[in-house]
Amino acid sequence: MAKTYEEINSRIRAGEAVVMTAEEVVDLVRKKGAEKAAEEVDVVTTGTFGAMCSSGAFLNLGHADPPIRMTDIRLNGVEAYGGLAAVDTYIGATSLIDPPGTGYGGAHVIEDLIAGKKVHLVATGPGTDCYVRKRIETDISLDDINEAYLYNPRNCYQNYGIATNTSDRTLYTYMGKLLPRMKNATYSSAGTLSPLLNDPHLDTIGMGTRIFLAGGEGYVSWQGTQFKTTVEEVNGVPVGGSRTLAVIGDMKQMDPNYVRGLDITGYGISLAIGIGIPIPILNADIMRNCAISDEDIYAEMVDYSLPSGRTCMQRYTYAQLRSGSIEYEGKTIRTSSMSSLAGARKVARTLKDWIEHGEFLLNEPCLSLPKEGKLKGLREGGH
Repeated sequence: MAKTYEEINSRIRAGEAVVMTAEEVVDLVRKKGAEKAAEEVDVVTTGTFGAMCSSGAFLNLGHADPPIRMTDIRLNGVEAYGGLAAVDTYIGATSLIDPPGTGYGGAHVIEDLIAGKKVHLVATGPGTDCYVRKRIETDISLDDINEAYLYNPRNCYQNYGIATNTSDRTLYTYMGKLLPRMKNATYSSAGTLSPLLNDPHLDTIGMGTRIFLAGGEGYVSWQGTQFKTTVEEVNGVPVGGSRTLAVIGDMKQMDPNYVRGLDITGYGISLAIGIGIPIPILNADIMRNCAISDEDIYAEMVDYSLPSGRTCMQRYTYAQLRSGSIEYEGKTIRTSSMSSLAGARKVARTLKDWIEHGEFLLNEPCLSLPKEGKLKGLREGGH
């Protein structure tokens, strides 16, 4: 029996909606089948909490008296973009403090603002007839400024690779510390709970989808950068990085428990964000997709000691990865996750609670995201 968004939202408003996390529905579908489970369940909640480097925040700092057109902007010593209107700026999560090397960057500025802390602003400008001031220095908080919203060009990667290192030296990467001679391997996905693995072809997720973003309400705004659909699928989901989302949300609604600035040793700064997406169970096919488990989701291990030409060494399920070790050509390799499963569970459960209490309605997308997408590499050379 098919359902509509309005029917599901009516049940949410009435406090009658049946909501389960993506982990909880696995056993239900195994016991009752997708058809019966789809009749019983209205919404499945997903979650992920991990490093999402392609993130940042737009801020409107407000006009001083006399006013200034800010062209060089520092927030707690971290460079923010000065190429917008007079007091608009964008601070990227990976932007570095000046001088670098202290383990603090744009991600930490964002975290500090959401946590209600004061941030030190220093800005300069050329001085013009309409913006006569050339320098300003002050402390600001999220309450002091006008608009402040996350706009993240690429979040919620649909699966990702497993990183290992066959060389004789330790590597420091965005996938963490990789020990020599394959002594460890790292991965980064919530697996069963991962939002885009529960809606693998984006049948319900599109532009305008309302989501849980960093403890507040956010929206899918577009396809994410590096969006591709050409990755091989096994059990209906890609075995490597595929679709992504661009998302947006009001920082003034957010919770610092779901936003963390990271200093990845030997690599640089990143931002860990908690994101949850509700999947409306409109039919049995959508329910079947939501029942995928860690035993059914594969990722590919690649050698990060190779500067290019990395190819799949072997595939492993997330159940194998979460066991703590995998085997490769007779060698036991310790495994660890770069994303937080506990955090993903907390996101999915919190979103479930919001929906069950009528605090969060589903939003039907106003535009579907692309069904096809390919990546282009950067071509070197002249015109």
